[in-house]
Amino acid sequence: MALKSTIFKVNLQISDMDRHYYNDHSFTIARHPSETDERMMLRIMIFAVHANEHLAFTKGLSTDDEPDIWQKTLSGEIEQWIDLGQPDEKRIRKACGLAKQVFIYCYSGSSAEIWWNQNNSKLQRFNNLSVTNIPAADVQNLGKLAQRNMQLNCTIEDGIVWMSNGDSTVEINPDTLKSPNN
Repeated sequence: MALKSTIFKVNLQISDMDRHYYNDHSFTIARHPSETDERMMLRIMIFAVHANEHLAFTKGLSTDDEPDIWQKTLSGEIEQWIDLGQPDEKRIRKACGLAKQVFIYCYSGSSAEIWWNQNNSKLQRFNNLSVTNIPAADVQNLGKLAQRNMQLNCTIEDGIVWMSNGDSTVEINPDTLKSPNN
């Protein structure tokens, strides 16, 4: 018998001072049996960083031909392709060909650093690619906020992200490894 996904209900209040985006989002998110609380919470945080009315979670880990999060135009073109982890160069090349912007968020500490060192030179040619590392300790702390029913507040200012569930607040300091066109 296959394991089923665990369902989480999320009410997310976003105050993004960098983009002047202030909105509330309510959604249900499924955590794949092989996904950790840390990775699921990182998906929620990354959703907040890119939030807008057309941004959506995909099937994620259960499919190879979709990112974790994407934004499509009304005609179905992919504006933003957002992946978490350490995708191979072939997947990144495909994403850069399909989407206007591609964002990769690494989060696994020293293995993310090794991945970046191995792929940095190959990825420089993609002008629509952004790669960001989220410190492993920040991701571990973020995972501690996970509950089946969540009321989360996300504040973003000067590139720093604060996620809070009312009782605890986690500060996340993303490290940009590659920006588009550099």
